[in-house]
Amino acid sequence: MARTPVLLTRSSFLVGAACAAMALLAPPIQAQPKPIRIGMPTAMQLQVGRDSQDAARIAIDEINAKGGVLGRKLELVVADETENPETGISAIKKLTADEKVDVLVGGYTSGVTLAQLPHISAAKTIYLNVGSASPSTNAKVKTDYDNYKYIFRVGPINAAHQAREMTGFISGFVKGELGISKVAIVGENAKWVQDLVPLLKKGATEAGADIRTVEFFDAQTSDFSPLFSKVKDSGAQYMVVVLSHASSDIFAKQWTDARFPMPYGGIDVKSMDGDFCDRIGGKSVGAIAGNFAVRAPLTPKTIPFFDEFRKRTSRAPVYTAFGSYDAVHIYADAVKRANSVATDAVIKELEKTEYTGIPGVIQFDETHDVKPGSTGNKGPSLLFAQWRDGCKREVVYPKAVKTADFAYPAWIKK
Repeated sequence: MARTPVLLTRSSFLVGAACAAMALLAPPIQAQPKPIRIGMPTAMQLQVGRDSQDAARIAIDEINAKGGVLGRKLELVVADETENPETGISAIKKLTADEKVDVLVGGYTSGVTLAQLPHISAAKTIYLNVGSASPSTNAKVKTDYDNYKYIFRVGPINAAHQAREMTGFISGFVKGELGISKVAIVGENAKWVQDLVPLLKKGATEAGADIRTVEFFDAQTSDFSPLFSKVKDSGAQYMVVVLSHASSDIFAKQWTDARFPMPYGGIDVKSMDGDFCDRIGGKSVGAIAGNFAVRAPLTPKTIPFFDEFRKRTSRAPVYTAFGSYDAVHIYADAVKRANSVATDAVIKELEKTEYTGIPGVIQFDETHDVKPGSTGNKGPSLLFAQWRDGCKREVVYPKAVKTADFAYPAWIKK
């Protein structure tokens, strides 16, 4: 078959030539700069993990809306560390080796975080801890700086500082306001609890409390009646608790169902959850739990963050949310000051941090641990809130941020 010839007119030839010339003169299309990747190892199926992710995304959206950092957008990559050290190590390796993240923001259980530290060090990746409380997490920053300079704790305040603030709760509230001096201390067999309880007992005793018994129990305990009997038989009149895992739900339910004849309060990580009271049928009403922030004007950022978080998720944030939101902003600010994402340059800027966050002003000490408010600055502190009828929360201590007086559970006579 004969081909039909293609005829070019003079005008079409000139148009084509002009287009070719314009193409040669036009500047090349600029490739979009690679995003800064934020890796988040967290317990994804727990509220601490869900809140960590949601809070980090709020911070990332805020930063990206202003153009990102050094012209680069931020991007979140999540890996599930569960509550298991081996899974936690795998999460770190996935994020650093496979995903090649620029920074790690996350954490929850101290035992998992401690197992991850050598792998974080080997990866030479900055890690901003927002969950685990053991002082051991940051101890090597001072003793082996070159290998562990990557480790920072944005929150919560460590177990030793919590013990000091719990001592204040016992002396200032239990003894000072309720007039109760006979106290039992009850805690889970978890690493951070073992770090905290001896300090708490020593401090409370020096403050004039009569510590009648100290009891530890396994996190998998399903029947607390033997423990309650020991506490009752000790002659204590107030039960100070240090709880962090699933036992919190069972503990509160059995305390209410047994009409246990003394109030309890202290550090109860699960009871920090905004839905804790509702999900156990209101059986935490009367109990007190320490919180690192509540919807109160702690800083100019506290109430706006609480409101934005609820708007996006329809729930109240837990403590890992505060840390995650603040950590993303703290890292972004350090990168801006360093004018680089180079690890050593960013670390030097992180060490200079003085950032007004959700629970207070975030500054790091020589071990890269967050400085608490109890050391005289405006850093994070423990606020003790009581669950009330209707599953509302009221801050009962310290007095500076108190929103209501303590109310005894209905079955306990003052």
